[in-house]
Amino acid sequence: MPKQNTPPDTSGLPAFDRAVGGILAGDNIVWHVDSIAQYQSFVTPFAAAAARDGRRLIYFRFARHGRLLPEDFPCETVVLRPEDGFEVFINRIRGRIGAVGLAAYYVFDCLSDLATDWYSDAMLGNFFMLTCPYLFELETIAYFGLLRGRHSRDATEPVIATTQLFLDVFGDEGRLYMRPLKTQFRRPPGLRLLHAWGEGGAGGAFDIVRGSAEITRAIAHAGPDWAADAEVHGAELWRRAEEAATRAGDDERPEIWTQFVRMMISRDEAIMPLVQSCFSLKTLLPIRRRLVGTGLIGGKTVGMLLARAIVARDCPEVAAKLEEHDSFYVGADVFYTFLVRNGLWPLRERQRAQRTFLDGVDEAQARVRAGGFPDYIVRQFANVLDHFGQYPIIVRSSSLLEDNYGRAFAGKYESVFCANQGTREERLEAFLDAVRTVYASAMSREALSYRARHGLLERDEQMALLVMRVTGSMQGGCFYPHLAGVGFSYNPFAWHPAIDPAAGVVRLVYGLGTRAVERVDDDYTRVVALNAPLRRPESGADDIFRHSQRRVDVIDLAANRPALREFRTLLDDAREAGIPVELLTTRDDEVYERTGREARFLTFEPLLSDASREGLVADLRAVLQALEKAYARPVDIEFAVNFERDPATRELRHWLHLLQCRPLQVQGTHNPDVPPARPAPGEVFLRAKSAVVGHSRVHAVDWIAHVRPEIYSTLNEQNRHAVARAIGDVNRALAARDGAAMLIGPGRWGTTTPGLGVPVRFSEINHFAVLCELAVMSEHLTPDISLGTHFFGELVEMNMLYFALFPGREGNEIDLAALAGEGLQNGGGRPRDCFDELAGEAAANLAAPVRDALRVFRAADFTALAGQGGSPAGSASGAGALWLLADARRQELVISRRKFV
Repeated sequence: MPKQNTPPDTSGLPAFDRAVGGILAGDNIVWHVDSIAQYQSFVTPFAAAAARDGRRLIYFRFARHGRLLPEDFPCETVVLRPEDGFEVFINRIRGRIGAVGLAAYYVFDCLSDLATDWYSDAMLGNFFMLTCPYLFELETIAYFGLLRGRHSRDATEPVIATTQLFLDVFGDEGRLYMRPLKTQFRRPPGLRLLHAWGEGGAGGAFDIVRGSAEITRAIAHAGPDWAADAEVHGAELWRRAEEAATRAGDDERPEIWTQFVRMMISRDEAIMPLVQSCFSLKTLLPIRRRLVGTGLIGGKTVGMLLARAIVARDCPEVAAKLEEHDSFYVGADVFYTFLVRNGLWPLRERQRAQRTFLDGVDEAQARVRAGGFPDYIVRQFANVLDHFGQYPIIVRSSSLLEDNYGRAFAGKYESVFCANQGTREERLEAFLDAVRTVYASAMSREALSYRARHGLLERDEQMALLVMRVTGSMQGGCFYPHLAGVGFSYNPFAWHPAIDPAAGVVRLVYGLGTRAVERVDDDYTRVVALNAPLRRPESGADDIFRHSQRRVDVIDLAANRPALREFRTLLDDAREAGIPVELLTTRDDEVYERTGREARFLTFEPLLSDASREGLVADLRAVLQALEKAYARPVDIEFAVNFERDPATRELRHWLHLLQCRPLQVQGTHNPDVPPARPAPGEVFLRAKSAVVGHSRVHAVDWIAHVRPEIYSTLNEQNRHAVARAIGDVNRALAARDGAAMLIGPGRWGTTTPGLGVPVRFSEINHFAVLCELAVMSEHLTPDISLGTHFFGELVEMNMLYFALFPGREGNEIDLAALAGEGLQNGGGRPRDCFDELAGEAAANLAAPVRDALRVFRAADFTALAGQGGSPAGSASGAGALWLLADARRQELVISRRKFV
């Protein structure tokens, strides 16, 4: 119905209005044209009618073509930058539409330039699906242009499905034709037939074309039907790239290379020098052939490909030992398409604002896990599985921001192993579930909190995927690599003066590398300083055997899932499969001599004893040094190793597989000189020797949070998780307070097993400056150096100091009575527990045992009450605080009641 006192809605072309049954409130009208000039011929009368009728007209200007409306035209022009990213672009448009409100008229620049700027037809379709319904709800009239022959079904199908009018326009000998392909809410006779628009389109009638000769001629001029073209966006560019890659000195190559890189690799200027030095057109083309969907391949994939290219260029002797690469890449645009097609965009929008980013997190993840994929994507996924056959694969996150300079996102997104067994349909369904799991992790509390901490909520964070064949071999009914691990080109844990931090360090495990990057149980790994590989943190055979790896992560092919196995149960199958067990293990001679039974432990000593130039240690050191030099900063890598005997010589050789590489997010890779730790008797609050991780430092400690081991050990699992959440409440409160805070607790921080420590998430402790693990959870469980784990990566990235303390061991002491609130060991009153003050309402809801397990004190209480002076202010200035001195070189840490001089 016409609005009161307002002329009817119109296109400005009365004959056109009659031909399509009138312009209706809420119409989105898409003109599918041969040229901008054709689109202009419809925009001009529409805008003129809007000005004549006093309509509010908004012009969204973003394309490279000339202005559709003159600068002095009576309209509001909103200038946009598609290159700022999809989320930024769409949110500016939707924000403006919402502010304008009901019944406005809109003109958009030709949409085809959006696909050029985003290098993706899928993203153009996503843009339209988010914009069109919003305009429809507000009863607006909006014009959009789309160029013929420029787009695949990824763009045109969602546009047609969403719009009200989709009009195919083409010209022949000065005469324009219109073929309505969609006309929602309209049924005039002959509407779907071909129409001719006057002579030369000069405002005449829109007549139905009745003669077959003219119909045939007009359709022939239009060329092939756009819907028959199944090519993805950029097919012409790829054809030119393939031709240019075969010709030397082609003038087109720099331009094509730039477009290709921005289409698939990255638009991050920080990484571009490395990309330019490592990727040619010839190396980019194979990436394109393994791309599912469209869009960027993401930070993790780029890092892995760069690492392989750098090693091939700078370490040819190691490159000869690299395992052949076999991966596919799911373009980042598939993620946004998934969100849009499943109606998840409103939830995504909430996650961009600091105030609402955690609202509806559980709902968002549940809906992602239940979502569906477009048929054309499912077909491509099936082709990927056909390529891999029934060998295990892993679906890894590779978001746009992940593994870039300044932000690692370590452990924030999921990776999912697929055993890949069963029928084709079963394997495909398991693969789709894996993809949905990774997508859901992009909306997790931990990931969103990480983005919030780093000011990244408003940045484009699309989730691409890296689909890799799991490296390894079949051993009995299991599949796994012989070795896996993580490596740092700079060693932040130099536990002995003989260790050179610049030489690098690795963390080795037998089997899948999950054990190297997660704190999963009470097992141990092997930490190797690359300039002193046999120098261990432990001493003595018993200590070494006790701290060796006992459990192995594998893929159980019969059970069709990842599994955990005891190493001793895998020995026979490993030997039969040709794994050099003797190279990776040490025999316990005492047990053998006493019982005749062979007991082997995963020490990796024989392997690490090989100091030759061609040994594994030398290769890892060379790789890390080459990558650090290329990145111009420390790096960390994930890798796997498999052994094989040469069929002719029977000589054993290793194959190295680089799985990941990223800049190491270290705020300080130096150890400044610190004064000697010589506190007077009675001034020591805490002293630790061994397992100090982080660079040396001296600073005040203003707050101490303490989980009491004697209480925590009595709690059930539910209450132990409640303690972790309570620490999160304290952590958030401390963010608004002055001063540095220290967290002390039993066992391993960040473990997934509450019986081994406190199962905090990193976002629940990220405002603490110092983290202490007390070795008191059990007689034989000691703090495991978490080097290389995702948890450790967060510690390093936030420049937190980590240390372990062994009560009762020489060189270790702590005033536990004071921490329990029982008074100071050298006399004085009781320190005041500040937990209720900091936790607020959350404290009142805690069960009594949980409340008793956690204490929070001002450090000033431990100085003032002990007669050491100071005030209870507890500020960043150190007034009345405790003082910490950490000497990483000597692996010593002292906290004193007086300032060090």
